[in-house]
Amino acid sequence: MQIRGDSSVQWPGGSIVRLEQEGYRSGTYSSQLNRLLEKYSDILTVEVLGESVLGEPLWAVRLGKGAEQVHMNAAVHANEWITAPLLLRYVEELAARRLAGGATELDAVTLWAVPLSNPDGADLAQDGIPPGCAWAEQLAAWNGGSRDFRRWKANIRGVDLNDQFPAGWELERERRGVAGPAPQDYGGPHPLCEPEAAALARLTREAGFSRVLSLHTQGKEIYWNYRDCEPREAEPLAARMAAAGEGYQSVKLTGSDAGYKDWFIHEFRRPGYTVEAGEGVNPLPPEQYDEIYRGLAPVLAEFIQGPR
Repeated sequence: MQIRGDSSVQWPGGSIVRLEQEGYRSGTYSSQLNRLLEKYSDILTVEVLGESVLGEPLWAVRLGKGAEQVHMNAAVHANEWITAPLLLRYVEELAARRLAGGATELDAVTLWAVPLSNPDGADLAQDGIPPGCAWAEQLAAWNGGSRDFRRWKANIRGVDLNDQFPAGWELERERRGVAGPAPQDYGGPHPLCEPEAAALARLTREAGFSRVLSLHTQGKEIYWNYRDCEPREAEPLAARMAAAGEGYQSVKLTGSDAGYKDWFIHEFRRPGYTVEAGEGVNPLPPEQYDEIYRGLAPVLAEFIQGPR
């Protein structure tokens, strides 16, 4: 499968998934996916889950041969775009070890990864309103008249995708108090109205994941609970994930609804996690990328291993 992207992107030797000072756009992401497919054609496959509001493909990367299906997603929030190359780099690391005869954890599981869940928003947060965008005037107004979208978390229609899921959606809308499109915290007119959130929900229901992880920034915290719906094994695994990382904490979160992991725990009664990678103020700077990855990769590895 050839993935549409910026074919001019050429990386030097070493890791395919890299982050430059200029940031990380959907075109770079697609180009890196192409190169991963070329190098690891026997290890991983890529499927289209749907399209974003602006028609960008929503890619799911699958690797592993195990009967147990697990899932990770990233870049649900636009200004947390750094999580996309973090997750894709981990996918590349697993594929490279598998090709070399390692990554034995993939004997037991099949990983479905969606590294760039909000491509329109990620590009908007870095480059501003795209030329010819149908929502150009509205976006400027929703952003308080500013053309600086670096703090923007929502998708291109001003809907916060991590307030889109049908688990306490009405409670979260009331708590947020945001009545219309905005840079963050607007959950939309109804749950799963946005194609990006609907695609994640559809994949989750069809694949029957035994556990899921949604990667965000920042704070080095791991959230594992939702209104006492989580299974007993959820907290011990969160503790192991935190212990594996550098400076991470397992946190029992209250006062939060309508997120992806909230919905997964509520609907399936299986372990679901939100991992807040890195520290600082979003968007985290590219200079921190390597350091964040070193501390995060062991957390993701522990998640793949699962409850013991």
